[in-house]
Parts: sequence; C-alpha cells; structure tokens
Amino acid sequence: MNNTATKSMRGGDIIGHKIFDEIISAKNIFRAWNQFKCGKLKKQDVAEFSINIEEALLQLSKDLSSGSYAHGPYKDFYIEDPKRRHIFKAMVIDRILNHAIFRVLEPIFDKKFIYDSYSSRIERGIHKAHERFRQFAWKLSRNNTQTVWVLKCDIRKFFDSIDHSVLLKIISKTIDDMKVIELLKSIIESHTTCPGKGIPMGNLTSQLFSNIYLDQLDQHIKINLKIKNYIRYADDFVILSRDKEELLHYLSIIGIFLKENLSLSLHPNKIITRKFNQGIDFLGYILFPHLTLLRTRTRRRMLKAIKILKIKYDSKEISEKAFNQSLASYLGMLKHCRSHKIKIQINDIISPKLLAPPGSYHSSS
Repeated sequence: MNNTATKSMRGGDIIGHKIFDEIISAKNIFRAWNQFKCGKLKKQDVAEFSINIEEALLQLSKDLSSGSYAHGPYKDFYIEDPKRRHIFKAMVIDRILNHAIFRVLEPIFDKKFIYDSYSSRIERGIHKAHERFRQFAWKLSRNNTQTVWVLKCDIRKFFDSIDHSVLLKIISKTIDDMKVIELLKSIIESHTTCPGKGIPMGNLTSQLFSNIYLDQLDQHIKINLKIKNYIRYADDFVILSRDKEELLHYLSIIGIFLKENLSLSLHPNKIITRKFNQGIDFLGYILFPHLTLLRTRTRRRMLKAIKILKIKYDSKEISEKAFNQSLASYLGMLKHCRSHKIKIQINDIISPKLLAPPGSYHSSS
C-alpha cells in the first residue's frame, strides 16, 4: 500500500490523503468521540472530560500534528470473564485516540483477514463462530454418520507475549506511512509486561493488534497448510478433521510456527483432541451434535452475578431498569443453548414482578 488509503473508512472514502492525516483530522477525532462516549457519559472521568470537549479534542489533533502527543498512564483492575483477566484502562484522551485510529485502520486490515477469524470483527462473534463450527462438523460427519475429531488450542499468555517489534514489522507491511507507524509504536510501547513485549487488554487498538498479529497464523494455516476446517476466536482456535493423526501432525507444525515467527507458544494444559460427539468446550458453551449447553463455570458465574444484582436492587443501589437491563444481557446468552434448568434457578433468585416479558424465563428450550 502506498501513502494514500482509498475506501478505508466506513461511512466515506479516504481519497488523496495520507493515513496519518486522516487519523488526526479534527473530523475523525470528533467522530471518534461520538462513538466513544456512548453509554459512558455518566462515568466520572468521561463526564469531567466532556466539560470542555471541543477544546480538548482540537488540542489532541494539534498535539498529534506537532508530534507532542504522549500516551498517559493506565489504571489496572481485574475481571472474571470467566477466567481472571488483568485489564488496563487508559485515560479518556488516549481512549478517544484509540477510537480515532481504529476507525481508519480497522477497515484496511479487516479485508485482509481470513473469513473464519471471529473475534472483535463486525458481523462475527461467538455465536457466528459456533454456527461455522457446526457447518464444518456436519459436512465432515456427513450428517453425523462419521466420526469427527476436534483439535482445540489456546495460546499461552497471548496479550502478555506479543512482541512489539514483530507486531510493528507486520503492520509496516501494509502501512508505509511512517508517521502512523511512529504513532502506533507510542501506543504499543505505552504498556509492557517485560521489555519489548505485551499489549494491554482494554485498549480498543489491542483488539485490532491481536487480530493483525494472529493473522500470520491464520494465513499460514489456510494458505501453507491448506487446512479448510479452522476457526479462530482471539487466542482460541479449533481444527476439525475425520483423522485424529492428521490433527496431531498439524499441532506439531503450528507449535513450531508460533514459536519461530511470533514468539508465542500453545498452552500445554489446554490442548484438547476429542470426538465431536463427546462435547467440545468452545467459547463458553459445550457443543454437541444435537444440542448446545452452557459451560458449567459460566452458569455458576451467571447465577452468582444475578444474586449480587438482586441484592443491589433490593438495597436500592440500582434501579429496576438497570437490574432488568443487566438481567436481559444474561438471558441473551441463554437463547443460544439448552437453558430450561438455569432459567428455573434464575426464577428462584429474582422477584416474579421483575420477570418481563411474561413467560420469557420459562422457555422449554
């Protein structure tokens, strides 16, 4: 790609402008703010930042143009999702810049990604990955008449292990605007787990960076190894085959590729090879040929969270509207699996008057 980008931003083309100029333009930064602020204006840091928003955003654009921009510090905390994750939250101004960068670069890179990469992409996601998994499984099994083996892998400490120099080298193959590379370098190097490694979970750009990094693996698997039945979501991936030995052969090759090209390794305790009809634990659900179940840990975490929500509602810490909104997000997860028993458990936790719409918690699905 040369120093101009065409058709790289949704909602309009970039024609005849350097990518860096488009990222730092006041128009792009104000649009990034409008996207970023949705659902956040009641948060103290965002509310305080919004008081002099026009001045602050114009100053950001000027600082980026002059080269005086410097990434600020992070606040860190942990979430259970369901495993414990260390999240790093940047200052508001830096998060807005993340959105501005993402708006311009994501469309450029997304069209290069393979179809079966499902994390942090428009019209993808967990349930689309599950649908694709079943398409592969039913085709291979010839409508469940033949055995299908599944290799499931997880990359060990993925975000903490991303090599900054390798990531920037990969990006430079597509973006040759050095001002963009220097800006991305300042963001990438704003966080380290050890010298030269690690990107923060929490940055919007980290979602894009992770897909750019692992696209090297995706392309190797699809083009060099010519594996058709492959699905990746973040640092989890599966390969389906009728031949177990074939999967073990691929496992060895993939392990070598990750180590030699991306400084990554597979988690030795999370490499699983089993038959599809035994159930595959993938992205929070257990997939069987004829049904989908919620993972036990996910179910327990959900029930615990709903109990806490109910306590907060009873003590008036949250409104009925807030309670029902949170509850609805959990119920949304249950639409994709057999959930009659857990809906009964949820019904036992909460007050009947909060059940809306009527009957939605008593589905026989």
